[in-house]
Amino acid sequence: MVNIAIVDDHDLFRQGLILVLGQVDEFNVVGDFSSGDEFLCELEKLSVDVVLMDINMSGTNGIDTTRLVLKTKPLLKVIALTMFVEDAYYLQMIDAGARGFILKKGGKYELIQAIQEVNRGGNFFSQEILQRMAFKSIHKEKENLDKLSKRELEVLQMICHGLSTKEISDQIFISPKTVEVHRSNILRKTKLKNVAQLIIWAIKNDLFKV
Repeated sequence: MVNIAIVDDHDLFRQGLILVLGQVDEFNVVGDFSSGDEFLCELEKLSVDVVLMDINMSGTNGIDTTRLVLKTKPLLKVIALTMFVEDAYYLQMIDAGARGFILKKGGKYELIQAIQEVNRGGNFFSQEILQRMAFKSIHKEKENLDKLSKRELEVLQMICHGLSTKEISDQIFISPKTVEVHRSNILRKTKLKNVAQLIIWAIKNDLFKV
């Protein structure tokens, strides 16, 4: 069972999400909140796996709420929600620690897929966002990729495709601990903070196609 919290300042949108998520047997909505401040006040009382977090909210916005939430519960997984593809917003949300990013106009199955992939340890970006990032990266200077080993490049590809540590471990026959070592080395060598930033880096350097 995946315990989900919804943080969004539009009542109708929250109610719509509750109805959609209620149709999935493995999902359990444990709370819905109209602001980041309201969610932060109740956070300690909740058992939550995944948070659907609106970005543009009055009071503490989704970016700052995400940072504060992950300081308290670093294992909690945040998926950002937004109406628009705004570069500044999704880059800030990624920097804050969000594991996924979906547009509110997206479909039901994209939402379900995002929650499932993020909950199992992967990442999820809507295709529209990935395509935008790829387009913006066309004319950017590419980096020297010799710093990554052949195995690290292989693991990077799987990370970009949303595979979890266990799935990567099973596919290339190495231990989960070794996968985590490769993941840490890739982040260290690329000087990035998290996997979401790594996906953007991979797109920019033609290592991941959308």
